[in-house]
Amino acid sequence: MTMRITRRKLLRNAALAGTAVWTARGGLARGAESPNEKLDVAVVGCGGRGASDLAGVSSENIVALCDVDEARAGKSFERYPQAEKYKDFRRMLDEVGKRLDAVVVGTPDHTHAAPSAAALRLGKHVYCEKPLTHNVCETRVLTDLAVENKLATQLGTQIHAGDNYRRAVELVQSGAIGPVGEVHVWLGGNFDHKGPWPDSTPGGRPTDKPPVPDTLDWDLWLGPAPFRPYHSAYCPFAWRYWWAFANGRLGDFFCHYCDLAFWALKLKYPTTVESQGPAVNPEKTPQWTISRQEYPAREGLPPVTLTWYHGGPVPEIAQQKNVPHWRSAVLFVGRDGMLIADYGKHLLLPQEKYADFKPPEPSIPRSIGHHQEWIRACKTGEPTTCNFAYSGPLTEAALLANVSLRVGKKITWDAAKLKAVDCPEADQFLRREYREGWKL
Repeated sequence: MTMRITRRKLLRNAALAGTAVWTARGGLARGAESPNEKLDVAVVGCGGRGASDLAGVSSENIVALCDVDEARAGKSFERYPQAEKYKDFRRMLDEVGKRLDAVVVGTPDHTHAAPSAAALRLGKHVYCEKPLTHNVCETRVLTDLAVENKLATQLGTQIHAGDNYRRAVELVQSGAIGPVGEVHVWLGGNFDHKGPWPDSTPGGRPTDKPPVPDTLDWDLWLGPAPFRPYHSAYCPFAWRYWWAFANGRLGDFFCHYCDLAFWALKLKYPTTVESQGPAVNPEKTPQWTISRQEYPAREGLPPVTLTWYHGGPVPEIAQQKNVPHWRSAVLFVGRDGMLIADYGKHLLLPQEKYADFKPPEPSIPRSIGHHQEWIRACKTGEPTTCNFAYSGPLTEAALLANVSLRVGKKITWDAAKLKAVDCPEADQFLRREYREGWKL
């Protein structure tokens, strides 16, 4: 296997040295390789959500697997006995980085940026789970690295590959409901989670100090985050509801639902963001949030107000527009009508007006699969529809909603300078100082 890989890489590099061609769409023209030839892939975080991403790229050569928890990653490790096994992605990239074509990152949010940035700097294509990063500055670093190095990237918003979103985008962009000036996105209450959501429980950090499980490297799990003693209140699941590690339900779902609004309306960076929620807990993410974001005119489209709601009942706007039964949804309000959609369905409103409406012919191709789109882009240079140039701004919008909530005021966002105008207190939430031994 090693000899075959080495010979293939030598042949490919020789061909690239002769052509040195980059496609106009931003990918490397891999002239010595067939699109059918397998990529050499490493996966960072291969238990939990990462195991699903690993399955999504299982058609390729899985060269290395990295996870800080041997128990969580146990089944993945067993499934790929030929893969090199690591706990520390830094060591993995040092030892097998030259063999790799691409890296998949499926770790908790606070450790998305470091392995992704390291892989991009090594010239590796990257697939990363959502949200792209833990804070805004990390997001911009990954976005810029991907664009500058012309690498194939993909954010883990798997619903983006569904036909339903594609048909809804076509309807909005064809003018079926006229120019859109507002969009409302709401996420229903607590879904089917048994017991209280971790972000709804009072108090701060736990004070007891249970032993670290033998299979877990806690220091590596913390990564660049400030040190704190291990507790099961943080991992393996509830990390999502602590500011130190994630951005709560907004960080979990904004990129999924608002993806449809960003795609259909060609949104990028908001100019203002104003959020409200319960009294801010300095440790835990909020149980509910409402965030209003203003987007400027772009590509001949009018300005848009996007309002996000999560953690409470279906918002009043749904009652006003007579769509209260949609527990979670994206509602586009156009000059001539409305469109409402969730993951699996969409509907033009009012229904009687659109009873005889004929939708436009499909213009967005059917997806070959979310992970497969990325794999194809790695091999051919074809674009992905959810690359970091697109999903970076989407992630920034999600993170800025929490920044506004935490500073307790409306912020004016200067995207070019990566600053909240006249709001220096926002800086602490836009970036973080990495622990010693870690870098972006």
